[in-house]
Amino acid sequence: MTAGRAGGGSEGELAAREAAELAARSALPGAVGRAGRPAGGLGGVDSGPAADGLARPDAGDEERVVEAALRPRRLDEFVGQERVREQVSLVLESARRRGRPPDHVLLSGAPGLGKTSLAMIIAAELGTGIRITSGPALERAGDLAALVSSLSAGEVLFIDEIHRIARPAEELLYVAMEDFRVDVIVGKGPGSTAIPLEVEPFTLVGATTRSGLLTGPLRDRFGFTAHMEPYTPAELERVLTRSAGLLGVDLRPDAATEVAGRSRGTPRIANRLLRRVRDYAEVRGDGVVDRAVAQAALKVYDVDELGLDRLDREVLDALVRRFGGGPVGLSTLAVAVSEEPETVEEVAEPFLVRSGLVVRTPRGRMATPAAWRHLGLKPPGPVDVLPLDLGDAG
Repeated sequence: MTAGRAGGGSEGELAAREAAELAARSALPGAVGRAGRPAGGLGGVDSGPAADGLARPDAGDEERVVEAALRPRRLDEFVGQERVREQVSLVLESARRRGRPPDHVLLSGAPGLGKTSLAMIIAAELGTGIRITSGPALERAGDLAALVSSLSAGEVLFIDEIHRIARPAEELLYVAMEDFRVDVIVGKGPGSTAIPLEVEPFTLVGATTRSGLLTGPLRDRFGFTAHMEPYTPAELERVLTRSAGLLGVDLRPDAATEVAGRSRGTPRIANRLLRRVRDYAEVRGDGVVDRAVAQAALKVYDVDELGLDRLDREVLDALVRRFGGGPVGLSTLAVAVSEEPETVEEVAEPFLVRSGLVVRTPRGRMATPAAWRHLGLKPPGPVDVLPLDLGDAG
């Protein structure tokens, strides 16, 4: 197994040992992607560690190793996404009855919701192998041609962050998806020749966090498209209960409710918080995770009752206390919290907007009354409008 990032020390080794113990406990092998790399977290293959770690959906390399062992392996083990599960089940059962590979599948949704897990489940339900790669890794048409030409009949090809695939590779993918053929160009200039190369029928599963960036021709070639929604607290409690059983954590129901409420609707964050709460319980308690222990642990890790972390609260505090609730421009707001504008826009804003704490307007970002109340402040009342003095109309 990969021991994490380059130069990874004890953290990577600890994660690898923990993943090995989990895999042995569940008696299930870990999935290995292209080039022998362990299949990672529940989202982007190439996403690095997030700004503040715990309350972010992106996973680092060490976390991917552990989270791979917590993945559900069958569709009936997959918690939440009821409609998507039903739709996928129908697609797979129909394909099995016809004796042919199912249509290509596109999964969209925020990071950490289970797109990679669902792709691996599709392969397991079909009883076939799976190849795992990512869009940024496919820079040339030759990369894709070599990959699809090596696929076995019925095998699943999973491309994470498929909206970031290079254009030459994407155009080659069109023919591979429709006609199961790739055209290999031999030579250069006027003397070049296209040699058609037949490939075995396969199923492409693409995952994207930004479906709007997919080109129309690529999107239209998927026979089934599913959008994954954030999880409810009740669904996250089921995720936590299952993960606690695999990790050997004595998690009480009230603690599961507490952690689920702070997990931002994302299973990856829920599992991450569970491991940190477990650490706190083992070091400063008797190993039992109840509500009081969960609250104390999450306070240490700067995760509040809504799941906001340090950066989220700094953005809210700047909006409310320094700029009176806004509107304020993104660049000004980023300077106020000592972060890059891209960090504020891509890391902090999505959950703040989804939670109804911040709104985007043409004039800039504004804090809602809920943001004022969350900081323990009284929202400003409506501005009094004085009647316009029109003078003596007589």
